[in-house]
Amino acid sequence: MSKVVFSNIVKQFPAVGGAPGGLAVNNLDLTIEEGQLVTLLGPSGCGKTTTLRMLAGFETPSAGSITIGGRDVTHLPVNARNVGMVFQSYALFPHMTVRQNVEYGVKLLNLPRREMDERVSEILETMALAQYADRAPSRLSGGQQQRVALARAVVTRPKVLLFDEPLSNLDAQLRERMRDELRAIQLRLGITSLYVTHDQSEAMAISDRVVVMRNGVIEQDDTPRNVYSRPGTAFVAEFMGKANILEGKVESVNDQGARVRIAEASFDLAPGPQPLRAGQAVRCVVRPEYLHLDPAGQLEAKVRRVVFQGGHVEYLAEIGGQECTITDARYIHSGIAEAGQSLRVAMDTRPVWILPENQANEMGKVA
Repeated sequence: MSKVVFSNIVKQFPAVGGAPGGLAVNNLDLTIEEGQLVTLLGPSGCGKTTTLRMLAGFETPSAGSITIGGRDVTHLPVNARNVGMVFQSYALFPHMTVRQNVEYGVKLLNLPRREMDERVSEILETMALAQYADRAPSRLSGGQQQRVALARAVVTRPKVLLFDEPLSNLDAQLRERMRDELRAIQLRLGITSLYVTHDQSEAMAISDRVVVMRNGVIEQDDTPRNVYSRPGTAFVAEFMGKANILEGKVESVNDQGARVRIAEASFDLAPGPQPLRAGQAVRCVVRPEYLHLDPAGQLEAKVRRVVFQGGHVEYLAEIGGQECTITDARYIHSGIAEAGQSLRVAMDTRPVWILPENQANEMGKVA
């Protein structure tokens, strides 16, 4: 079993040489079920990398416990935890061939030579690296080097696989392709995995669950779809892709939800996570793709700036005095509006989400 459990984890860094210390992780509880890939996501300084390093054994918690498969590893050294690590920098040995790099970890297991050779050959085939076995890392592409680093991490058959922003050094196209490859390999091997990234699209594409962190605490732990379409806090709504947070007022409430007035129009919205009352001020998460240019649309948008993105056009606009972003993928047929122009906009209300009342005032406080 390779279930991972963080229980009441605290990490306090002490002040060193006049530099102030700080609370990096605060009372973190997190469970990663066997075979799952869970991604820690958040801005710099949110505690995600510190959490990963505590699981790896590079940092020791100030309080709390970490278990792998029911075994307490909180104070065990790195080499006693049976975890594999894929680093951002690949950390390949330049003087070794691909095969020698992959062999390096498994040599520490003191296996019979035949079994070691079989393991190495098998993982090189799995990673499509067999033909490069005798090459130096410097003669490989960035994607191939990343696969070597992954092969070296999994050849030891670890209970848990850790990824520390492994794709951040790759260009955009290669990063997307390698992202899909990493996920396919993780699923095939069935290894429990913890992945750290600051890239929202990467997190949503590969994860069973996304854990959004801020200031050392978990803001939301949910499926990628729910984190995007049902953000639990204003911070998550803003951090997970582009989000329009539009202010409105509840006109009426019924069993199906609430009728909310936004700017000059009223919309029937699904019930939120807390009770609503008529007259209540609310903030609604409206993703740019939920707004559509439509001559018969209920809302008027004043275009402030136009950003051409190739596959779509982004309009930075105002609706009822509130800033918002609108995407238009049909500009080839309808043309592109100009700054200063007014557009009619329709809103798809099905995925619109009313923020919890105690989170509605957090916008603008993203750390």
